[in-house]
Order: sequence, then C-alpha cells, then structure tokens
Amino acid sequence: MTQDLDVFVVGGVGIDTIVRVPSLPPEDRESFHVPPVESYVAHTGHGVAFGCHALGLRTALADVIGDDPEGSRIVAAYAAAGVELRHVTHASGTRRAVNLVSPDGRRMSFYDQRHPPEMVPDGLLWARGVQRARHVHVSIMGWARHALADAVAADVSTSTDLHDWDGENPYHRAFALGADIVFVSGSALGERIDDVLAAILRDGRARVAVAMDGERGSRVATPGRPVVPVPAVTIPGRPVVDSNGAGDSYVAAFLRTCLAGGTWVDAARAGAIGGAWACGTAGTHTSFIDAETLDALLR
Repeated sequence: MTQDLDVFVVGGVGIDTIVRVPSLPPEDRESFHVPPVESYVAHTGHGVAFGCHALGLRTALADVIGDDPEGSRIVAAYAAAGVELRHVTHASGTRRAVNLVSPDGRRMSFYDQRHPPEMVPDGLLWARGVQRARHVHVSIMGWARHALADAVAADVSTSTDLHDWDGENPYHRAFALGADIVFVSGSALGERIDDVLAAILRDGRARVAVAMDGERGSRVATPGRPVVPVPAVTIPGRPVVDSNGAGDSYVAAFLRTCLAGGTWVDAARAGAIGGAWACGTAGTHTSFIDAETLDALLR
C-alpha cells in the first residue's frame, strides 16, 4: 500500500476545559472568581496530529470518541482543518479533562476515566493507517498498545509519549519498551531522569529516549553514548502564558526533523522551539508553529 501518510497518530483526542486560577495549588476555599472558562478540542494525540499537520506533514489520527456533542465537535474540527480522522464511537462518550492554569503558565490536569479499561476497539480502526504511514505515534491509551504492536510487526517506525511516568508504573511499561522513539516528562523523575532513560534503552527497543523537562530543557539519550542536554529556549516577544500542549508541540517538531533526516539532537532543538511556541498562547493547542517559522527560529 502507498505510504501517503507521514505520521499516523493512534489515540488521544478529547475536550479540555481550561480554568485560570490565581495560584497552584489553589487556596483551600469554596469559591473563586476567574477569567472566562474556555474549552478546546485537545489532548495529547490531537496536539501531535495538529502540530505535525501545521509543520507540513501528511497526518491522520484514529481514536474512540462518543456519539455526543463533544464527539461532533471533534469531527467538525478535523474536517475544518483538513486532517483525516478515523473514529469509532463508544457509549461511554468522548474523553474530557479540566486543566487549572496559574498566571505563570503552570498547570494541573484532571483527566476523566470514562472509557472502560478493558475496551479494545476493532483493529480495523488503525490497521490501514499503520500500512499507509512512514511513522506511527501511539498515545498511552490502554487499547493503543495493540496498535503499537501491529506497527512494530509491520516494521513501521514508532514513537510514544509517557508523560509524567515515574519510571516504575507498569501501565506505561509496554509503551516505554515497545516504541522506537520514547518521550517522557521529567516532572516525576527528579534526579532519576538519566537512569530512567538508560533503562528504557537497555530494556526496550528504543533508538532514542527523550526527557522533556520544561524550563530545564530536555535530555537526549541514545545507546552507548552520553546523554546530551538540550537547553530550553525563549522566543523573543512570546512570553510563557500557558504550558498546555507544549510537550505535544515538542514531539511534533521533533518528528518533523527526524523524518527529514536530522539527527536526534537536531530534532530535540527543533522540539524545544516547538514547545516554547506553544507556551506563548493561552489555551490548549490554540497555536501551532509552522515549518517556515520553525526553520527561521532554528537559523
């Protein structure tokens, strides 16, 4: 089958509600007056898919949504953007999350668990996308591990984002050890970042493991070589207002660079710019860097 997709994203679209609070954690009180509460088509797979699309990559996403207003909103957003969406519906509905955001852009996220953990959609949901893609990015939905296994069996390059994995939770382990490119947040790892990256490389199939650590930058680990620190960047005239979606934009810029033949460190430098760009607008996935802007900032 013709590889007419650069990146096929499996799982991870939903609706985010953003509440701007005076501080994190909020004070222990009954009520707050806050700026207008907004909602967005969002979540991690969506951020990677739309980020890759904005960078000129041929992109599609497959997921389970609800036959509900939130699901209809997602379908309409993908149609309007011209991004292919393959989906099935489930009675539990469309996933949602509430994110509390402080004035300095930090966030606390509350994800609902509406999809039953034993849910596994028919593999036809992702089978054709895997066959058509140069690269498959798998979100850490429980059922998506089957898509990851199918992509590996088809000899398609893969990636996943473990988010705030503590390096031990077994839920994440199948993803950590099953993908070629593994991203993880440094937020729960502390001084163990390099040890966790080394374990991913030692125990799994990863060719590179990347820890994204906000203003502390990122760290790139490859087999048999020292870990390479890549500093965070500040984009002139674009201060940090909201970190929602920064990791997904990092991943999109990273994938665009490595699919174009760049080195892992080149890809991480591009990722740092993509993540910084996302922090410059309020809301989740409200602004994606394009290829021309990314290339100019890299220069």
